[in-house]
Amino acid sequence: MMPLLHSHWAWILALLVSVLVMGDPGLTGQKSGAHLGRQACQEYGSSRQVDSSQDGNVDRGTESRILNGKDCDPLTQPWQAALFLKPESLFCGAVLVHPQWVLTAAHCQKPSYTVILGRYRLHGFEVGQKIFRGVQSFPHPNYTRPAHSNDLMLIKLNQRVLDTKAIKPINISTQAPIAGAWCLVSGWGTTSSPQVHYPQVLQCLDIKILSQEACQKAYPGEINFSMFCAGDEDGKDSCQGDSGGPVVCNGMLQGLVSWGDVPCGKPNRPGVYTNLYPFRKWIRDTIKNN
Repeated sequence: MMPLLHSHWAWILALLVSVLVMGDPGLTGQKSGAHLGRQACQEYGSSRQVDSSQDGNVDRGTESRILNGKDCDPLTQPWQAALFLKPESLFCGAVLVHPQWVLTAAHCQKPSYTVILGRYRLHGFEVGQKIFRGVQSFPHPNYTRPAHSNDLMLIKLNQRVLDTKAIKPINISTQAPIAGAWCLVSGWGTTSSPQVHYPQVLQCLDIKILSQEACQKAYPGEINFSMFCAGDEDGKDSCQGDSGGPVVCNGMLQGLVSWGDVPCGKPNRPGVYTNLYPFRKWIRDTIKNN
C-alpha cells in the first residue's frame, strides 16, 4: 500500500504544480531572461478602491513604466490615451492617431477596451476627459510573441473624437529614428522597479535614441527593423503600465513603448520601442479599409 499511497500523493502534487504554473502570468509568454513587454495590469477586488499610492499586482508577462521622469505639464500631451480593463484598472497606454483610432502595442491586446482621452490624473474624473469603447482591434498580422517583433495594434473607437485643448491626434513621423535625437516618452506606468508604485499624474521623460549597433549590443540577437532603443541613462526608463504609450520626436510620433529589461532603468539595458516608420502604410491602409 505504501508505494501506491506515495504515488497517489505525488500525482496530486504534480497536478497542483502544473495548475499553478499555467495560471501564473509571470511564467508564460516571456522573452528570454527578463526581457518582457511593458504592460501592467492591476487586479483589484470589486470592493477595493484603487489608490495610486499603493502597489498593485502586476502582470509580469508584460512590463513597462516611467522611472525618474517628471510630471508632464497639463495639456502638453493631448494625444495620450489610457487603456483600462475596468474602471480604475490601467493596463496600457495608447496614442490618438486619427479622430476614431488609437495606436498601442500589440502585446496589449485584450477582449475589450475602455479608452480614456484627455486624462491627466491617473484616477478620478476630469473636466475635458472623454471615455470611449474600443469596438475593433487590429494587431499587426506579423506580430510575434515573446519576441515582440512588429509590436503595434490599432483600436477603433465607438465614435469620432472632436479636437479640444485636452484631446488631439498626432501625426506619425515620416522619417526613421535618428541616433542621438532626443525624444519624449510619457505614461502612467510605475515610477519604481522592481517595486510597483503608480504616479498621481502623467509622467514625461526625455530619452535619447541609440544607434542600432548599440541596441543590438545591449540585446544580442533580439533587435530587428521594427524596434529601436532609447534611454541608456541609469535609472531613467519606461516601465510597467507604459506599454503602447507614445515616443514623440520633434512633434511627431516616432515609436511606442514595447519592452525592456526588468528591473527597469538598469545601466546598458535601454528601453526597446516599436519603430513606427516602417508601418505607416499598414496603419493608413488599416484605418482606410475599416
